[in-house]
Amino acid sequence: GAPGKRSAGRALCAQCVIIGENGKRSGKKQLPMNYALIFAGGTGQRMNTKTRPKQFLELYGKPIILYTIEAFENHPAIDGIVVVCLKDWIPFLKKKIAHYDIAKVIDVVPGGVTGQESIRNGLAALGAAVGRDHAVFVHDGVRPLVSDETITRCAESVAAHGNAVSVTPAIETIVQEEGGTVTNIIDRAACRMAKAPQCFNIGELIDAHDRAQADGEEGFIDSASLMRHYGHVLHTVETGPENIKITTPSDFYIFRAFVDARESSEIFGF
Repeated sequence: GAPGKRSAGRALCAQCVIIGENGKRSGKKQLPMNYALIFAGGTGQRMNTKTRPKQFLELYGKPIILYTIEAFENHPAIDGIVVVCLKDWIPFLKKKIAHYDIAKVIDVVPGGVTGQESIRNGLAALGAAVGRDHAVFVHDGVRPLVSDETITRCAESVAAHGNAVSVTPAIETIVQEEGGTVTNIIDRAACRMAKAPQCFNIGELIDAHDRAQADGEEGFIDSASLMRHYGHVLHTVETGPENIKITTPSDFYIFRAFVDARESSEIFGF
C-alpha cells in the first residue's frame, strides 16, 4: 500500500543523499539534490466546487494534483517530492499516488490555515527527511502544465545562482490605482508575472519562514516575496504561458484544451 511505498521512497532518498560525486558512497561532501514541495492546502472557493477542492477535480479520471506531481516525478533532475495536502484528503491522495505508481513522494503532510503555513509544514517535513543542504522547488498543486523545460531551467539556475523564480512577461498594461483613478502606469517591458516553481536552498527558505513567524509576518503571497523581504537576491527563469494556476472554471477549460492538444500533437514546440 501507500505507506510501504513512502517508506521505500524515503529509504531510496536517504541512500541517494550519501552518494558522492563519483557515484559511489563516500564521506565527501554530497552533491546538492533537488526536491519538489507541492502544496495543495486550499479549499478552492473560487471554483464553486461544492463536493471537492479544486486540486482534486478530475480530468479524464485523474485529479489535477496528480498531473502536477507527475511533472516532477517524470523529470530526471528531481530527486524526491513532498506534498502538502488538506488533512481530510490525505488518505485519498495516498491511494492515488499508489495507483499511479508515483515513486518519488517522500511524504504527504497536512496543510495549514494559509499558504505560507502550508509551505512551512512541508519544509519541516522535507528538512527532517533530507536535511538543509539541498534545493526545494516550491510549486502549486493546481499548476499542472509546468513543462520539462521550465523545471530544467530552474535546476540550472539553482545550480548557478542558488535560487530560481519562474516568470512570464507581462502582456497587459499594468496600472496602479487609488480610489478608482489611475495613479501610475508601469512600464510593461520591466514587468514580469511571478509563477512557479520558485526554488531555493532548503535551509535558507526554512530560516526565512522562521524569521517571518518570529516577526508575526503571515501575509506573504509566495516564497519569492518572503525571500526578497529578507534580503535575498532572486534570479528569474522564463516559463511558458501555458504554466497557469487553475483557480477558476475557465482555467480548468484551458487546462483541458492543453491536455487535449498535447494528446493529439496539435501544438508544436512544446
